[in-house]
Amino acid sequence: MVDLQSGHASNVQCVHLVDDDEALRDSLVWLTESQGFKVAAYDSAEAFLGAWSPDMAGCLVLDVRMPGMSGLELYERLTQLHSALPVIFITGHGDVPMAVSALKKGAVDFIEKPFNDKDMLRLIETCLSLDHEQREKRSHTAEIRRQLGQLTQREREVLDLIIAGKLNKQIADVLSISIKTVEVHRARVMEKMGARTLADLVQRVLSAGAG
Repeated sequence: MVDLQSGHASNVQCVHLVDDDEALRDSLVWLTESQGFKVAAYDSAEAFLGAWSPDMAGCLVLDVRMPGMSGLELYERLTQLHSALPVIFITGHGDVPMAVSALKKGAVDFIEKPFNDKDMLRLIETCLSLDHEQREKRSHTAEIRRQLGQLTQREREVLDLIIAGKLNKQIADVLSISIKTVEVHRARVMEKMGARTLADLVQRVLSAGAG
């Protein structure tokens, strides 16, 4: 288990367990560590919030009902902070309506006590896979935006017209430059964006939501 005093590597996936029930918390730590997962346990929502950082990787297993700040209140706070950690709620029978409400707000899933260990591990694996995919996508988007930032104003104008489906001659007319100049700008855009083909260029820009 991670020593909360010494911190943890935020770029390494970790299963963050937040539950005020010490016995259940210890059981979950043993279960997840036995499967080779890195684990950090917290006895309150406040304790987790104090350790939280925007670049945390992994997932959050969160009890709905706790003294002080509840699991739902923590989840709403993390949403305000734009946390990207996938969340699994642990619920008692009477907490199911609240958990369903949390799902509608973006939580991944919830599991009722007493739960089956295999079901919990399956949910954790799903969340870790989701976290990995989301981090890869964010990294991809950040790289494309970095590449876009390297374009000159004219190159960006040419790119925008390419994305709009304009041909070289049309781009030349719109920008009042020669077709040859358009071809030069286009080649530089392709090089700076690391695109092999026109279709690749368009797909990369659109996938980053920058088109």
